[in-house]
Amino acid sequence: MNSLKGYFLIGLALLSQIGSAQVSDELTLYRKDFKNISGKNTVSVTSYEKEGTHYVFAGGAGNIDVYSLNKEGQLNPISNHELYKKKGPARGMVADNINGTDFLFVANKHGNVIETFKILDSGSLKRVSLVEDTEETHLGTAITLQVVHMKQSSFLFVGGLENTPGLSCFKIEDDGKLTHVQSMKDDENIHTDGIIGMFIHQIKGKTFLYTGGFQDNGVSSFRVYENGTFKNINNISDNTTDRYLTGAYPVTGVTLGNNKYIVVGHRHHKYYDATTNFIKRKDFTYHGDGVSVFKVNKKGALVPHFVLKDDENTKLSGQTRIEVVSTNATEAVLAVGTRDDASIQLVKLNEEGILSPINYLETGFSIYYGLRSHRIDNQDFLIAGSNQFDMNKVVSYTISPKINREGQVLRHIVNLKYKADATKEQVNEAEMAFENLKNEISEIQSLEWGINDSEEGASKGFTHTFTLTFSNEHGREIYLFHKAHLDLVSKIGPIIEDVLVMDYWTTIE
Repeated sequence: MNSLKGYFLIGLALLSQIGSAQVSDELTLYRKDFKNISGKNTVSVTSYEKEGTHYVFAGGAGNIDVYSLNKEGQLNPISNHELYKKKGPARGMVADNINGTDFLFVANKHGNVIETFKILDSGSLKRVSLVEDTEETHLGTAITLQVVHMKQSSFLFVGGLENTPGLSCFKIEDDGKLTHVQSMKDDENIHTDGIIGMFIHQIKGKTFLYTGGFQDNGVSSFRVYENGTFKNINNISDNTTDRYLTGAYPVTGVTLGNNKYIVVGHRHHKYYDATTNFIKRKDFTYHGDGVSVFKVNKKGALVPHFVLKDDENTKLSGQTRIEVVSTNATEAVLAVGTRDDASIQLVKLNEEGILSPINYLETGFSIYYGLRSHRIDNQDFLIAGSNQFDMNKVVSYTISPKINREGQVLRHIVNLKYKADATKEQVNEAEMAFENLKNEISEIQSLEWGINDSEEGASKGFTHTFTLTFSNEHGREIYLFHKAHLDLVSKIGPIIEDVLVMDYWTTIE
């Protein structure tokens, strides 16, 4: 009986693994909500759970916006907070608990400071510390922050894009203030010129930090000691054949079984204006776009392992953020945000360190650094924003099994009620502007509209209906955040009293 029971349990485990793999292969993104921000753009996004409430922090130029996030993915604005000197944008934001107190650490990119905010019980922020750049600390144009917890103390590592780049470490005091520990100046060996991604792994009680060097075109590993000091372990550079590290950008990591991996994306230097002097090394080689996987050996060093190459079935052009969505014993699901493809690509990493694509969603906006994964009650979410100054939104998505929409189209119905004082000329102008969207946004398959002719008395004052047809979810997302649509909303908003929007899928006849 015990033997049979054992075989039965093994069978259940195998079925569970098979089912998990099948589900992950069909995951995709579904937008749940979007809200306006007070900052000029949404460059960075992070999240945090405090006493059972889930918070989202959206950082842009000038401001940080705070929202609560519920289990349906709805965002509720709480407060907004001005950055030092109204600068920014807020980059590298990370929230953590330091000896019982919750803090949000923010790299104020063009303010050349690191700001520490205490997270209050309401989710609002109170600034408690400000550390300015010096010739020693490499905080100018700060972009990336990484909290490292050691046995006795916690430390904040800082990287950025300044003219004299390097990596710096600060001890985090109980009140949120930062005390400088060590700074390492960039040189020809280490990759710390343009740190836009960092991650830590623990290996047999030892702590290792991994950085990407955007300008250096490579990645580096460092050993971190109990007192916060650190030393370089090894460095991997781009090459002219099979490396995909030109413009190394996001860096994250995963542990699967006995294997530890570092996953690195890049926004290739070819995507930047060649006439400027922003890109320091002009002799780069373009051999495509790809996400690189490195295996971490027992000494904490990086070993090149695998590259998922971009093709016609993936959206990996201009990777700027990689978030780990979920992990189990045998695989991890990651989300890759892209600036040039303006998409979020889901990928799967198996225990052998092989990346494979799942599904993607064309978001309709470029992602720069603003992408964050968050889980509530076993439901995975992604919160995204854009560096675009004309969007001013933060968006939430669920990650759920893909629904089969083969043979269907999407109808998007917009019903409008104009204000009583809206003039005929204003209404006519709004009609023409809405109708012209089909000429501005190619993803609109068809658009028709009309004025209400119902005599049943149930129209509730709505006078105009616009019906837009899209062939898939991507078209709707592109339309929603397209500049032409955003301009229309801004233009006709003052004369609109109410709006009712409904979407439905229907089979093509």
